[in-house]
Amino acid sequence: MTSFSTLAAGGLAAVGAFAMVTSAAAQSRAPDRAVIGIAAVYAPAYQGADDYRLMPFPVIDVTYGRFFASGRKGVGYTVIDGSPVKVSAGATYVPGYRRRDVPTGVGRLDGGAGLRVAADMRLGEVLATVSATKVVSGDVDGALVDASLAYPIRVSDRLSLTPSVSTTWADSQYNRAYFGISAAQAATSKLPVYRPGGGVKDVSMSLSANYRLNDKISLGATTSLSRLTGDARKSPLVVKATQPSAVLSVAYRF
Repeated sequence: MTSFSTLAAGGLAAVGAFAMVTSAAAQSRAPDRAVIGIAAVYAPAYQGADDYRLMPFPVIDVTYGRFFASGRKGVGYTVIDGSPVKVSAGATYVPGYRRRDVPTGVGRLDGGAGLRVAADMRLGEVLATVSATKVVSGDVDGALVDASLAYPIRVSDRLSLTPSVSTTWADSQYNRAYFGISAAQAATSKLPVYRPGGGVKDVSMSLSANYRLNDKISLGATTSLSRLTGDARKSPLVVKATQPSAVLSVAYRF
């Protein structure tokens, strides 16, 4: 199975969109839950890449009391467990990219752990999430702030659809680590030196479908479209600023 260190950021976003759907469905049935499955992810090799990869990825959404582990939120603890607002803190993975996926001479960027604080809110029928992540290990550096809105639609007792939109802000440290080209990299890759600043990194939209075969097994599908913006889009590493991704999955609820 492909390791976390080789998973593209686009793949994580697609899995996260699907995890939002399975989490919302499971929360309506029981506070403690364990949803485990497998997904096939088709995503760019890295944000801005021209090449795509098909890879397996685990689907995990486990909650026991206030402790959780999921593809969307990482591993952590719910600090405030209110009805309209839930506040959590934990650790998540921030991906980098492989040496073979970027232009020759740029080199590998190891992903690392990030400390994440998030607020999940229910605004009528809309699910809103705002989170901030500080990278604390690996070659990636800096901080990210994510915001998303999702609108679950129950089509039938078995089928639900969830359109969503999201955006990510990144500080200059993150953008320089992920999208920047240092003088040493420029000398070996023949790309120009590039030092991006901070700002809105990308905007995305997705549509997820979840179909319950029975009380235990569900099938999922998510298609997403993400566009890089600001200084990230201007990076010499970016071949395609607009990138699709997709996820197909099967999950079992214990």
